[in-house]
Amino acid sequence: MTLRGGSASPRQPWQSVHALLLLPVALIVVITVVDLRTPNDIHLGPALVIAPALTPSFAGPRTTAAVGALAVIAQIFIGIHHGGIGTTNHIVQIITLTVLVVLTILYSALRERRQAQLAQVRTVAEAAQHVLMWPLPEQIGTLRIASLYLAAEDEAQIGGDLYATTGCDGAVRVLIGDVRGKGLPAIGEAALLLGAFRESAPRHIRLADLAASLDQSITRYAADLDPPEEMGERFATALLVEIPDHDPITRMTSCGHPPPLLLSPGHVVTVPSLHPSPPLGVHGDTEHTLDVFSFEPGDTLLLYTDGVVEARDERGRFYPLADRAARWTDDSPEALMHHLRRDLLAHVGGRLGDDAALIALHRTPTERRRHHGRGDTSRPA
Repeated sequence: MTLRGGSASPRQPWQSVHALLLLPVALIVVITVVDLRTPNDIHLGPALVIAPALTPSFAGPRTTAAVGALAVIAQIFIGIHHGGIGTTNHIVQIITLTVLVVLTILYSALRERRQAQLAQVRTVAEAAQHVLMWPLPEQIGTLRIASLYLAAEDEAQIGGDLYATTGCDGAVRVLIGDVRGKGLPAIGEAALLLGAFRESAPRHIRLADLAASLDQSITRYAADLDPPEEMGERFATALLVEIPDHDPITRMTSCGHPPPLLLSPGHVVTVPSLHPSPPLGVHGDTEHTLDVFSFEPGDTLLLYTDGVVEARDERGRFYPLADRAARWTDDSPEALMHHLRRDLLAHVGGRLGDDAALIALHRTPTERRRHHGRGDTSRPA
């Protein structure tokens, strides 16, 4: 499951506009009635401009024009009642109100055009997200999966963070990574790494060999595209995880990426001790280490990018992911993602400074014999 915002039903926006339209219409009626009942030396007509000025906040230029026309008609009616519209004062008021209404209509048209452009950008960004990062399945083998992606840039739904899963040879392989940079400029390198993982993951038996293949892809990409003065500036951290279907273990190879959290029932959180190699693209001939840990049925493996743990609140304090995740170790992966999303955004005041991604991998109970103990399971790299 991938978390994303929901949409309202088609009828709700129209109902909302109709309800809000009562406010400017009511203002015109009230101002007109009050002005008609006041002495001739008191002029409330100029306040009619408030009605069309409010309308663009919830409606388009046509509705704004209708409200503006109603305000001008009301001003003319007031002028007729207070000595006729031929007086200098009333002519100035009517002309001024008309000019302000026209400007308000132009503003509303520009605002609507801008909203259409932003909607198009969001549509393209969402399409790019689906093309580059396919939605993760909710179930693969014995694993239940939920994910969360939060882009730092307002109009982007994908950026420098990435994740992918694939099944191969009785196991599930997962990639989570973070390329240098954030937002839209980092999409190209993220697409390269995702494509290389999907192509190479089923072909390499050893996880360390897969990491070496991804390292070579990033290095070749940088050599082909980067000018000499920027060599070494294009790299990505990555964590490769392999979870066998029938063995209660998980194998990991870290390329400069933060270690995951192992959540066990009873609010227990363990941080596996990894032996990370440098990020992908830094040294093409790096030796990658394989780390193996216990991963029992009922446990949840929480993968994340540094945009999560480096998120700061108004006092500059980092987000305490391990402490917060400990509250929800007994929840489903979907509920865990909902809790962390709400809690993380509350911590940063609603806006992240960097892209952030999380994946929850929950091993469902099986009838096979459980392996006791939580120590490392030795296996050659």
